[in-house]
Amino acid sequence: MIPIICFVGTSDTGKTTFLEKLIPVFKERGYKVGTVKHDVHGFQIDHEGKDTWRHKRAGAQTVGILSPRGMASVRETAEEMDLARFVGKTFWNEDLVLAEGFKGSPYPKIEVFRAALRDHPLCSRKEHLVALVSDDPVETDVPVFSFEGVEKVADFIEERFLEGRTSANVQVFCDGRKVPMNNFVEEIIAGALKGMLSTLRGWESPGTVEISLRLREK
Repeated sequence: MIPIICFVGTSDTGKTTFLEKLIPVFKERGYKVGTVKHDVHGFQIDHEGKDTWRHKRAGAQTVGILSPRGMASVRETAEEMDLARFVGKTFWNEDLVLAEGFKGSPYPKIEVFRAALRDHPLCSRKEHLVALVSDDPVETDVPVFSFEGVEKVADFIEERFLEGRTSANVQVFCDGRKVPMNNFVEEIIAGALKGMLSTLRGWESPGTVEISLRLREK
């Protein structure tokens, strides 16, 4: 699974600004980075009168748009999708996903903290906090990095979440729920599938393979 690191904190702490500085560091180190922004209020990226807006108004559940330089899609969901499942469906060849928000998720978190806005951090180790970014004195049992310590934060993430990763990236969802797997199981599944699929016509050493298996009719 692609490592997911959530950057959390109260409004106006500077999460987005810090990520703007951190992303180029990973890019310079040769990593492909994806980002996800959590919007608890909902969002609208289409514009009234545009063709895709008209498709959506006509009743399309999912609307996509493709161009030579990019693509996008908007899909209706009955409830918020789990972050890992979203990453699995959206990011194909990224090495790392940096998420902004998702403080209630079970994924590793780095909190951006300013004492002027809050007297204590939002998260603790219990909420999967792994580090803080702050220039204020704060009592904590996790590493603390300054706002200028972008390179050191990148070092921390690289050493803890990127080094020693296996090449296999297998994710299994049963009725929308992610099934946890260790690296050994991932390697077994990846090896077996690659061995069988490579004998088929149309196999041309792809970077990603997607398989959907329906065990019973709904």
